[in-house]
Amino acid sequence: MTTPAEYNRLWIRRYHPRPDAAVRVVCLPHAGGSASFYQPVSAGLPAHVDVLAVQYPGRQDRRAEPCVPTIAELADQVTAVLLEWTDRPLVLFGHSMGATLGFEVARRLERDHGVVPHALFASARRAPSAPRTEVVHLRDDDGIVEEMKLLSGTDSAILDDPELIRMALPAIRADYRAAETYVYEPGPALHCPVWSLVGDDDPKVSVEEARAWSRHTEGAFEFRVFKGGHFYLAAHQQEILRLIADRAAVPAGTA
Repeated sequence: MTTPAEYNRLWIRRYHPRPDAAVRVVCLPHAGGSASFYQPVSAGLPAHVDVLAVQYPGRQDRRAEPCVPTIAELADQVTAVLLEWTDRPLVLFGHSMGATLGFEVARRLERDHGVVPHALFASARRAPSAPRTEVVHLRDDDGIVEEMKLLSGTDSAILDDPELIRMALPAIRADYRAAETYVYEPGPALHCPVWSLVGDDDPKVSVEEARAWSRHTEGAFEFRVFKGGHFYLAAHQQEILRLIADRAAVPAGTA
């Protein structure tokens, strides 16, 4: 039987534990992504920030577990795991699918547990109220690989290795299905500040679709546009780390 502590460790990776940090940053991966994507973020943030990278089921060391089929179910499970970590302010950082997940986690924390996140960073994702019809998850395997190459978010060595792709595709397809079938349910705006970050040449989200995140918070709203595509953050890592670190340094309860 898995103990609660062991279950929590299945979900949370702390590559550089900082138990005395004042703030925790929770990193939520993109579709097909894993916690290890955020290892550079963990290494690059200062000592006052403890980084928790979330590992979804169905990939890497959790490959034998079934993927979670919907954003709503994934948000329920991630929220339950994060309750153990709410003794410090939480900054949620989600990229692409992870941004939608971060929004739904923030909703649950606020609505069900009275925990207002210190901030939500929504990277490379349309606002929940700005949907598109997308069906990448219905393509054959080659079609999904082409989409991944278009977005340039996966190591080319993996995309060119049939065995690695065979192992990764079930999680990638499941994540795309969860992201593309997500339906926003209208409700109260968040109270936490929201930062929307987007690349100016992202085929998955326009600048206006990203700016629409302003509709989803009663707190402060910040909006930044970077040069680049869907994975613009690879070329702007230091600037993004500074944004996160600066927000984390703001005293708790400050908008």
